[in-house]
Amino acid sequence: MRLEAKLVLFNALSKLLLVLLGVVALPPIVSRVSIAHTDQRLREKQGELLDLIRRDGISAFVRQEQNAEAYADYNILKQEYISLTPLPDTTPEEPVRMLEEQRQVDNEIEDFRILSHVFRRDGRAYRLEIGSSLATVELLTYTLRHLALWVLVIGALLTVFTDAAFAHYLLRPLGRLIAQKLQAVNHPSAFPFEPLATTTADFRRLDDSLNGMMHKIQGAFAKEREFMSNVSHELLTPVSILQTRFENMLQDPRLSHAHSLKLVESQKTLYRLRNTVKTLLLIANIENEQYLRNETVSLATVLADVTNELEDRLAQRELKLLVELHPDYVLTNANRTLLFTLLFNLLSNAIKYNREEGSITVTGQLLPSGGYRLGVHDTGPGIAAENIPHLFDRFRRFHKGAAAPEGYGLGLPIAKTIADFHGADLRVESTVGKGTTFILEFA
Repeated sequence: MRLEAKLVLFNALSKLLLVLLGVVALPPIVSRVSIAHTDQRLREKQGELLDLIRRDGISAFVRQEQNAEAYADYNILKQEYISLTPLPDTTPEEPVRMLEEQRQVDNEIEDFRILSHVFRRDGRAYRLEIGSSLATVELLTYTLRHLALWVLVIGALLTVFTDAAFAHYLLRPLGRLIAQKLQAVNHPSAFPFEPLATTTADFRRLDDSLNGMMHKIQGAFAKEREFMSNVSHELLTPVSILQTRFENMLQDPRLSHAHSLKLVESQKTLYRLRNTVKTLLLIANIENEQYLRNETVSLATVLADVTNELEDRLAQRELKLLVELHPDYVLTNANRTLLFTLLFNLLSNAIKYNREEGSITVTGQLLPSGGYRLGVHDTGPGIAAENIPHLFDRFRRFHKGAAAPEGYGLGLPIAKTIADFHGADLRVESTVGKGTTFILEFA
Protein backbone atom coordinates (compact mmCIF):
# COMPACT_ATOMS: atom_id res chain seq x y z
CA MET A 1 0.00 0.00 0.00
CA ARG A 2 1.30 3.46 -0.87
CA LEU A 3 2.48 5.82 1.86
CA GLU A 4 -0.15 8.38 0.92
CA ALA A 5 -2.94 5.78 1.16
CA LYS A 6 -1.64 4.65 4.54
CA LEU A 7 -1.66 8.20 5.86
CA VAL A 8 -5.19 8.80 4.57
CA LEU A 9 -6.37 5.51 6.06
CA PHE A 10 -4.76 6.33 9.40
CA ASN A 11 -6.37 9.77 9.46
CA ALA A 12 -9.78 8.33 8.55
CA LEU A 13 -9.54 5.64 11.24
CA SER A 14 -8.39 8.14 13.88
CA LYS A 15 -11.31 10.44 13.02
CA LEU A 16 -13.72 7.48 13.10
CA LEU A 17 -12.38 6.59 16.54
CA LEU A 18 -12.86 10.20 17.60
CA VAL A 19 -16.51 10.11 16.40
CA LEU A 20 -17.14 6.84 18.26
CA LEU A 21 -15.62 8.29 21.42
CA GLY A 22 -17.83 11.33 20.93
CA VAL A 23 -20.94 9.16 20.59
CA VAL A 24 -20.07 7.46 23.89
CA ALA A 25 -18.79 10.46 25.82
CA LEU A 26 -20.99 13.29 24.52
CA PRO A 27 -24.39 12.32 26.08
CA PRO A 28 -23.24 12.48 29.74
CA ILE A 29 -21.14 15.58 29.03
CA VAL A 30 -24.03 17.32 27.28
CA SER A 31 -26.40 16.30 30.11
CA ARG A 32 -24.09 17.82 32.70
CA VAL A 33 -23.71 20.95 30.60
CA SER A 34 -27.47 21.22 30.19
CA ILE A 35 -28.08 20.76 33.94
CA ALA A 36 -25.38 23.29 34.72
CA HIS A 37 -26.97 25.71 32.27
CA THR A 38 -30.40 25.20 33.89
CA ASP A 39 -28.97 25.68 37.39
CA GLN A 40 -27.27 28.86 36.30
CA ARG A 41 -30.53 30.13 34.84
CA LEU A 42 -32.39 29.30 38.06
CA ARG A 43 -29.78 31.14 40.14
CA GLU A 44 -30.10 34.19 37.90
CA LYS A 45 -33.87 34.17 38.38
CA GLN A 46 -33.38 33.78 42.12
CA GLY A 47 -31.15 36.81 42.15
CA GLU A 48 -33.66 38.84 40.10
CA LEU A 49 -36.52 37.83 42.41
CA LEU A 50 -34.57 38.67 45.58
CA ASP A 51 -33.74 42.07 44.05
CA LEU A 52 -37.47 42.68 43.46
CA ILE A 53 -38.26 41.64 47.03
CA ARG A 54 -35.63 44.01 48.39
CA ARG A 55 -37.01 46.80 46.25
CA ASP A 56 -40.79 46.25 46.62
CA GLY A 57 -40.94 44.32 49.84
CA ILE A 58 -42.13 40.76 50.49
CA SER A 59 -45.74 41.84 50.95
CA ALA A 60 -46.02 42.84 47.31
CA PHE A 61 -45.66 39.19 46.31
CA VAL A 62 -47.59 37.57 49.11
CA ARG A 63 -50.63 39.73 48.48
CA GLN A 64 -50.91 38.60 44.91
CA GLU A 65 -51.99 35.15 46.01
CA GLN A 66 -55.55 34.54 47.15
CA ASN A 67 -54.15 32.48 49.94
CA ALA A 68 -52.10 35.01 51.79
CA GLU A 69 -49.83 32.30 53.15
CA ALA A 70 -48.20 31.54 49.78
CA TYR A 71 -47.18 32.95 46.45
CA ALA A 72 -46.95 30.99 43.18
CA ASP A 73 -46.43 31.94 39.59
CA TYR A 74 -46.35 29.68 36.51
CA ASN A 75 -45.67 30.47 32.93
CA ILE A 76 -48.32 29.71 30.40
CA LEU A 77 -47.09 26.23 29.49
CA LYS A 78 -46.36 25.26 33.07
CA GLN A 79 -42.70 24.69 32.25
CA GLU A 80 -41.41 26.97 34.96
CA TYR A 81 -42.78 28.16 38.26
CA ILE A 82 -41.82 30.36 41.20
CA SER A 83 -43.27 29.79 44.65
CA LEU A 84 -42.78 31.73 47.87
CA THR A 85 -44.07 29.96 50.99
CA PRO A 86 -44.02 31.46 54.50
CA LEU A 87 -42.50 29.16 57.13
CA PRO A 88 -42.66 29.10 60.89
CA ASP A 89 -40.69 31.95 62.42
CA THR A 90 -38.31 29.53 64.11
CA THR A 91 -37.18 28.02 60.79
CA PRO A 92 -33.50 28.74 60.25
CA GLU A 93 -32.09 29.97 56.94
CA GLU A 94 -30.86 27.33 54.47
CA PRO A 95 -28.39 27.72 51.66
CA VAL A 96 -29.44 27.27 48.08
CA ARG A 97 -30.08 23.61 47.15
CA MET A 98 -30.61 22.08 43.75
CA LEU A 99 -32.85 19.03 43.61
CA GLU A 100 -35.08 17.09 41.25
CA GLU A 101 -38.55 16.37 42.52
CA GLN A 102 -42.10 16.10 41.31
CA ARG A 103 -44.49 18.98 41.69
CA GLN A 104 -48.20 19.19 40.96
CA VAL A 105 -49.08 21.96 38.56
CA ASP A 106 -52.82 22.35 38.34
CA ASN A 107 -53.93 18.76 37.91
CA GLU A 108 -50.71 17.46 36.40
CA ILE A 109 -47.62 16.12 38.11
CA GLU A 110 -44.33 17.05 36.46
CA ASP A 111 -40.66 16.39 37.17
CA PHE A 112 -38.81 19.61 37.92
CA ARG A 113 -35.28 20.81 38.47
CA ILE A 114 -35.77 22.97 41.55
CA LEU A 115 -33.78 25.69 43.25
CA SER A 116 -34.77 25.74 46.94
CA HIS A 117 -33.75 28.54 49.28
CA VAL A 118 -34.95 29.38 52.83
CA PHE A 119 -34.39 33.01 53.75
CA ARG A 120 -35.71 35.48 56.29
CA ARG A 121 -37.35 38.76 55.51
CA ASP A 122 -38.97 41.20 57.93
CA GLY A 123 -38.52 38.74 60.75
CA ARG A 124 -40.27 35.87 58.99
CA ALA A 125 -38.91 32.80 57.22
CA TYR A 126 -39.82 32.02 53.62
CA ARG A 127 -39.03 29.13 51.29
CA LEU A 128 -38.33 30.21 47.75
CA GLU A 129 -38.59 27.60 45.01
CA ILE A 130 -37.84 28.22 41.37
CA GLY A 131 -38.45 25.18 39.18
CA SER A 132 -37.82 24.31 35.59
CA SER A 133 -39.50 21.32 33.95
CA LEU A 134 -37.12 18.43 33.34
CA ALA A 135 -38.88 17.92 30.00
CA THR A 136 -37.48 21.29 28.99
CA VAL A 137 -34.08 20.29 30.29
CA GLU A 138 -34.21 17.00 28.34
CA LEU A 139 -35.27 18.86 25.20
CA LEU A 140 -32.29 21.15 25.62
CA THR A 141 -30.08 18.14 26.26
CA TYR A 142 -31.40 16.39 23.14
CA THR A 143 -30.82 19.48 21.03
CA LEU A 144 -27.31 20.04 22.34
CA ARG A 145 -26.41 16.36 21.92
CA HIS A 146 -27.49 16.22 18.29
CA LEU A 147 -25.84 19.52 17.55
CA ALA A 148 -22.58 18.34 19.11
CA LEU A 149 -22.69 15.02 17.20
CA TRP A 150 -23.34 16.74 13.89
CA VAL A 151 -20.53 19.19 14.52
CA LEU A 152 -18.24 16.28 15.43
CA VAL A 153 -19.14 14.20 12.34
CA ILE A 154 -18.93 17.14 9.93
CA GLY A 155 -15.66 18.26 11.51
CA ALA A 156 -14.23 14.74 11.24
CA LEU A 157 -15.24 14.44 7.56
CA LEU A 158 -13.79 17.85 6.76
CA THR A 159 -10.51 17.00 8.48
CA VAL A 160 -10.33 13.63 6.68
CA PHE A 161 -10.68 15.33 3.28
CA THR A 162 -8.33 18.16 4.17
CA ASP A 163 -5.77 15.70 5.57
CA ALA A 164 -6.02 13.58 2.39
CA ALA A 165 -5.57 16.64 0.20
CA PHE A 166 -2.62 17.86 2.27
CA ALA A 167 -1.00 14.38 2.29
CA HIS A 168 -1.40 14.22 -1.50
CA TYR A 169 0.14 17.69 -1.88
CA LEU A 170 2.92 16.94 0.61
CA LEU A 171 3.87 13.56 -0.90
CA ARG A 172 3.53 14.58 -4.55
CA PRO A 173 7.30 15.26 -4.91
CA LEU A 174 8.00 11.78 -3.51
CA GLY A 175 5.65 10.28 -6.12
CA ARG A 176 7.44 12.15 -8.91
CA LEU A 177 10.78 11.00 -7.51
CA ILE A 178 9.67 7.35 -7.57
CA ALA A 179 7.99 7.54 -10.99
CA GLN A 180 10.61 9.59 -12.84
CA LYS A 181 13.89 8.59 -11.18
CA LEU A 182 13.33 5.02 -10.04
CA GLN A 183 10.56 3.23 -11.96
CA ALA A 184 11.22 4.89 -15.33
CA VAL A 185 14.96 4.19 -15.26
CA ASN A 186 16.03 0.87 -16.74
CA HIS A 187 19.71 1.73 -16.92
CA PRO A 188 21.96 4.11 -14.98
CA SER A 189 22.73 5.99 -18.17
CA ALA A 190 19.04 6.93 -18.50
CA PHE A 191 18.84 8.46 -15.03
CA PRO A 192 17.59 12.09 -15.11
CA PHE A 193 19.63 14.43 -12.93
CA GLU A 194 17.22 17.38 -13.00
CA PRO A 195 16.66 18.62 -9.44
CA LEU A 196 13.31 17.78 -7.95
CA ALA A 197 11.02 20.80 -7.63
CA THR A 198 10.00 20.76 -3.97
CA THR A 199 10.18 22.93 -0.88
CA THR A 200 10.42 19.95 1.47
CA ALA A 201 13.99 19.66 2.71
CA ASP A 202 13.75 15.90 3.31
CA PHE A 203 12.71 15.17 -0.30
CA ARG A 204 15.41 17.51 -1.57
CA ARG A 205 18.05 15.67 0.46
CA LEU A 206 16.70 12.35 -0.84
CA ASP A 207 16.88 13.65 -4.41
CA ASP A 208 20.42 14.93 -3.90
CA SER A 209 21.45 11.59 -2.40
CA LEU A 210 19.96 9.69 -5.36
CA ASN A 211 21.71 11.96 -7.83
CA GLY A 212 25.01 11.51 -6.01
CA MET A 213 24.62 7.75 -5.84
CA MET A 214 23.72 7.52 -9.55
CA HIS A 215 26.76 9.64 -10.44
CA LYS A 216 28.94 7.09 -8.63
CA ILE A 217 27.14 4.15 -10.28
CA GLN A 218 27.46 5.70 -13.73
CA GLY A 219 31.15 6.26 -13.09
CA ALA A 220 31.61 2.67 -11.97
CA PHE A 221 29.71 1.38 -15.02
CA ALA A 222 31.76 3.54 -17.36
CA LYS A 223 35.04 2.28 -15.83
CA GLU A 224 33.82 -1.31 -16.08
CA ARG A 225 32.83 -0.91 -19.74
CA GLU A 226 36.08 0.83 -20.55
CA PHE A 227 38.09 -1.84 -18.77
CA MET A 228 36.22 -4.65 -20.52
CA SER A 229 36.61 -2.97 -23.89
CA ASN A 230 40.34 -2.36 -23.41
CA VAL A 231 41.04 -5.86 -22.09
CA SER A 232 39.03 -7.51 -24.87
CA HIS A 233 40.74 -5.46 -27.50
CA GLU A 234 44.20 -6.19 -26.09
CA LEU A 235 43.50 -9.92 -25.77
CA LEU A 236 42.47 -10.30 -29.40
CA THR A 237 45.95 -9.55 -30.71
CA PRO A 238 47.90 -12.28 -28.81
CA VAL A 239 45.05 -14.75 -29.45
CA SER A 240 45.29 -14.10 -33.17
CA ILE A 241 49.08 -14.47 -33.03
CA LEU A 242 48.79 -17.82 -31.21
CA GLN A 243 46.15 -19.03 -33.66
CA THR A 244 48.39 -18.19 -36.65
CA ARG A 245 51.36 -19.83 -34.94
CA PHE A 246 49.40 -23.05 -34.35
CA GLU A 247 48.28 -23.13 -37.97
CA ASN A 248 51.91 -22.75 -39.13
CA MET A 249 53.04 -25.51 -36.76
CA LEU A 250 50.37 -27.87 -38.11
CA GLN A 251 51.73 -27.39 -41.61
CA ASP A 252 55.19 -28.62 -40.55
CA PRO A 253 55.66 -32.15 -42.05
CA ARG A 254 58.07 -33.10 -39.28
CA LEU A 255 55.28 -32.75 -36.63
CA SER A 256 54.24 -36.11 -35.19
CA HIS A 257 50.60 -37.25 -35.22
CA ALA A 258 50.30 -37.09 -31.42
CA HIS A 259 51.55 -33.54 -31.33
CA SER A 260 49.24 -32.62 -34.19
CA LEU A 261 46.22 -33.82 -32.17
CA LYS A 262 47.34 -31.73 -29.18
CA LEU A 263 47.74 -28.69 -31.38
CA VAL A 264 44.25 -29.19 -32.83
CA GLU A 265 42.77 -29.39 -29.31
CA SER A 266 44.70 -26.27 -28.38
CA GLN A 267 43.31 -24.56 -31.47
CA LYS A 268 39.75 -25.40 -30.35
CA THR A 269 40.42 -23.91 -26.94
CA LEU A 270 41.95 -20.86 -28.55
CA TYR A 271 38.96 -20.56 -30.88
CA ARG A 272 36.54 -20.58 -27.91
CA LEU A 273 38.69 -17.99 -26.11
CA ARG A 274 38.69 -15.79 -29.22
CA ASN A 275 34.88 -16.00 -29.52
CA THR A 276 34.49 -15.17 -25.84
CA VAL A 277 36.74 -12.13 -26.13
CA LYS A 278 34.89 -10.99 -29.25
CA THR A 279 31.58 -11.38 -27.46
CA LEU A 280 32.78 -9.34 -24.49
CA LEU A 281 34.05 -6.68 -26.85
CA LEU A 282 30.67 -6.65 -28.62
CA ILE A 283 28.82 -6.18 -25.31
CA ALA A 284 31.23 -3.41 -24.27
CA ASN A 285 30.81 -1.61 -27.59
CA ILE A 286 27.01 -1.84 -27.40
CA GLU A 287 26.91 -0.54 -23.83
CA ASN A 288 29.31 2.25 -24.79
CA GLU A 289 26.82 3.12 -27.57
CA GLN A 290 29.46 2.73 -30.28
CA TYR A 291 26.81 1.33 -32.64
CA LEU A 292 24.46 3.54 -34.58
CA ARG A 293 20.72 3.08 -34.78
CA ASN A 294 20.05 4.76 -38.10
CA GLU A 295 18.43 1.94 -40.09
CA THR A 296 14.87 0.89 -40.83
CA VAL A 297 14.66 -2.84 -40.27
CA SER A 298 11.90 -5.37 -40.99
CA LEU A 299 11.75 -8.11 -38.36
CA ALA A 300 10.41 -10.61 -40.91
CA THR A 301 13.39 -9.96 -43.21
CA VAL A 302 15.93 -10.34 -40.42
CA LEU A 303 14.17 -13.47 -39.18
CA ALA A 304 14.31 -14.98 -42.70
CA ASP A 305 18.07 -14.38 -42.81
CA VAL A 306 18.49 -15.99 -39.40
CA THR A 307 16.48 -19.09 -40.34
CA ASN A 308 18.53 -19.48 -43.51
CA GLU A 309 21.66 -19.34 -41.37
CA LEU A 310 20.33 -21.99 -39.00
CA GLU A 311 18.81 -24.39 -41.53
CA ASP A 312 21.58 -26.96 -41.15
CA ARG A 313 21.35 -27.01 -37.38
CA LEU A 314 17.56 -27.32 -37.51
CA ALA A 315 17.86 -30.23 -39.91
CA GLN A 316 20.60 -31.85 -37.85
CA ARG A 317 18.29 -32.04 -34.82
CA GLU A 318 15.15 -32.64 -36.92
CA LEU A 319 13.41 -29.59 -35.47
CA LYS A 320 10.35 -28.00 -37.05
CA LEU A 321 10.33 -24.20 -37.30
CA LEU A 322 7.02 -22.35 -37.58
CA VAL A 323 7.06 -18.57 -38.14
CA GLU A 324 3.81 -16.62 -37.69
CA LEU A 325 4.30 -12.86 -37.84
CA HIS A 326 0.89 -11.21 -38.12
CA PRO A 327 1.79 -8.64 -39.25
CA ASP A 328 5.43 -7.88 -39.83
CA TYR A 329 6.97 -5.10 -37.74
CA VAL A 330 9.31 -2.50 -39.12
CA LEU A 331 11.64 -0.78 -36.68
CA THR A 332 12.97 2.68 -37.27
CA ASN A 333 16.17 3.88 -35.64
CA ALA A 334 17.51 0.33 -35.41
CA ASN A 335 20.72 -1.52 -36.11
CA ARG A 336 20.18 -4.43 -38.46
CA THR A 337 23.41 -6.27 -37.59
CA LEU A 338 22.65 -6.21 -33.88
CA LEU A 339 19.02 -7.28 -34.44
CA PHE A 340 20.31 -10.19 -36.52
CA THR A 341 22.57 -11.18 -33.63
CA LEU A 342 19.66 -10.84 -31.17
CA LEU A 343 17.29 -13.11 -33.14
CA PHE A 344 20.13 -15.48 -34.02
CA ASN A 345 20.96 -15.96 -30.35
CA LEU A 346 17.32 -16.53 -29.38
CA LEU A 347 16.77 -19.12 -32.12
CA SER A 348 20.16 -20.71 -31.52
CA ASN A 349 19.26 -21.02 -27.83
CA ALA A 350 15.92 -22.61 -28.78
CA ILE A 351 17.79 -25.15 -30.92
CA LYS A 352 20.35 -25.95 -28.26
CA TYR A 353 17.87 -26.49 -25.45
CA ASN A 354 15.25 -28.45 -27.35
CA ARG A 355 14.41 -32.12 -27.59
CA GLU A 356 15.10 -34.18 -30.69
CA GLU A 357 12.34 -33.80 -33.32
CA GLY A 358 10.86 -30.96 -31.31
CA SER A 359 9.62 -27.65 -32.66
CA ILE A 360 10.25 -23.92 -32.48
CA THR A 361 7.43 -21.43 -32.95
CA VAL A 362 8.06 -17.75 -33.64
CA THR A 363 5.02 -15.50 -33.28
CA GLY A 364 4.63 -11.78 -33.73
CA GLN A 365 1.66 -9.52 -33.09
CA LEU A 366 0.80 -5.91 -32.48
CA LEU A 367 -0.06 -5.00 -28.89
CA PRO A 368 -3.39 -3.29 -28.15
CA SER A 369 -1.57 -0.64 -26.12
CA GLY A 370 0.96 -0.04 -28.92
CA GLY A 371 4.23 -1.72 -29.75
CA TYR A 372 4.97 -5.22 -30.93
CA ARG A 373 5.50 -8.56 -29.22
CA LEU A 374 7.77 -11.25 -30.69
CA GLY A 375 7.75 -14.67 -29.04
CA VAL A 376 10.16 -17.57 -29.54
CA HIS A 377 8.77 -20.78 -28.06
CA ASP A 378 10.64 -24.08 -27.89
CA THR A 379 9.61 -27.57 -26.78
CA GLY A 380 12.66 -28.11 -24.60
CA PRO A 381 12.84 -29.26 -20.99
CA GLY A 382 12.03 -25.83 -19.60
CA ILE A 383 13.81 -23.79 -16.97
CA ALA A 384 13.42 -24.10 -13.23
CA ALA A 385 11.77 -21.07 -11.66
CA GLU A 386 14.74 -20.34 -9.40
CA ASN A 387 17.06 -20.04 -12.45
CA ILE A 388 14.94 -17.63 -14.48
CA PRO A 389 16.02 -14.43 -12.61
CA HIS A 390 19.68 -15.27 -13.41
CA LEU A 391 19.14 -16.27 -17.02
CA PHE A 392 20.68 -13.11 -18.45
CA ASP A 393 23.69 -13.13 -16.10
CA ARG A 394 26.99 -13.46 -17.94
CA PHE A 395 28.91 -16.75 -17.78
CA ARG A 396 26.09 -18.54 -15.96
CA ARG A 397 24.90 -21.89 -17.30
CA PHE A 398 22.23 -24.09 -15.78
CA HIS A 399 22.67 -27.29 -17.83
CA LYS A 400 25.54 -29.32 -16.44
CA GLY A 401 27.21 -32.55 -17.37
CA ALA A 402 28.32 -34.16 -20.58
CA ALA A 403 24.91 -33.75 -22.18
CA ALA A 404 25.05 -29.99 -21.85
CA PRO A 405 24.96 -28.14 -25.17
CA GLU A 406 27.89 -26.11 -26.24
CA GLY A 407 28.01 -22.49 -25.22
CA TYR A 408 29.61 -20.16 -22.72
CA GLY A 409 26.66 -18.40 -21.16
CA LEU A 410 26.98 -15.21 -23.26
CA GLY A 411 24.29 -15.65 -25.93
CA LEU A 412 21.38 -14.52 -23.78
CA PRO A 413 23.29 -11.65 -22.09
CA ILE A 414 24.15 -10.38 -25.58
CA ALA A 415 20.48 -10.65 -26.59
CA LYS A 416 19.48 -8.74 -23.48
CA THR A 417 22.10 -6.04 -24.15
CA ILE A 418 20.91 -5.59 -27.74
CA ALA A 419 17.27 -5.49 -26.62
CA ASP A 420 18.09 -2.77 -24.07
CA PHE A 421 20.03 -0.90 -26.77
CA HIS A 422 16.83 -0.82 -28.89
CA GLY A 423 14.61 0.07 -25.92
CA ALA A 424 12.92 -3.33 -26.02
CA ASP A 425 11.99 -5.59 -23.09
CA LEU A 426 13.26 -9.17 -23.16
CA ARG A 427 11.87 -11.64 -20.64
CA VAL A 428 11.31 -15.37 -20.21
CA GLU A 429 8.30 -17.53 -19.42
CA SER A 430 9.01 -21.19 -18.83
CA THR A 431 7.45 -24.30 -17.34
CA VAL A 432 9.56 -27.33 -16.58
CA GLY A 433 8.64 -30.12 -19.00
CA LYS A 434 6.59 -27.84 -21.27
CA GLY A 435 9.20 -25.63 -22.91
CA THR A 436 10.35 -22.02 -22.78
CA THR A 437 9.18 -18.82 -24.43
CA PHE A 438 11.38 -15.75 -24.87
CA ILE A 439 9.25 -12.64 -25.24
CA LEU A 440 10.65 -9.55 -26.93
CA GLU A 441 8.46 -6.47 -26.69
CA PHE A 442 9.18 -3.30 -28.66
CA ALA A 443 7.61 -0.09 -27.38
